[in-house]
Amino acid sequence: MFVDDLASGAVQIFTPAVEMPFAGHPLVGTAWLLDTQREAVSELNPPAGPVPARVEGDRAYVVGRPEWAPEFEWAELGSAAEVDALNGPPGDHDLIGAYAWLDEKTVRSRVFPRRLGIAEDEATGAAAVRLGSILDRAFTIRQGRGSEIQVRPTGDGAIEIGGRVVLDEVRPYPSPGGTA
Repeated sequence: MFVDDLASGAVQIFTPAVEMPFAGHPLVGTAWLLDTQREAVSELNPPAGPVPARVEGDRAYVVGRPEWAPEFEWAELGSAAEVDALNGPPGDHDLIGAYAWLDEKTVRSRVFPRRLGIAEDEATGAAAVRLGSILDRAFTIRQGRGSEIQVRPTGDGAIEIGGRVVLDEVRPYPSPGGTA
């Protein structure tokens, strides 16, 4: 994720294989990081379009449109244990998520975006936006080793996603001019 212009909220998002027009988790994290480290923004602007953003303490939220996200397939499995037991993507598909209901408000999921250069993603906001559109109700996704994604349809076809954000690591990178 690159913030190209803080004032306009212009950002670019990349996976190891492609540039993404929209990706939920980088946008959630960027909204939180800007709010806590630089300057709060009410909107980020990836290539897909304007993304409303808000931060409430250690939680950040963004609103995206399902058509902006990659065309993830979703496979509903019979139990969370079946989701956990997967050794790879269902049907060997290259852009798929698998989920099962834990209770009436929570799903366990795993997402395999191999087409995007990622074997398995620990937290996939764009896939959450797609699943939120399919299920058309508010719920929480438990994904990866600790990610919890809150999903809420906004009533106009868009989906709000977000949750608690934690700064895990700061890495210095040298600038093209040779200074970090």
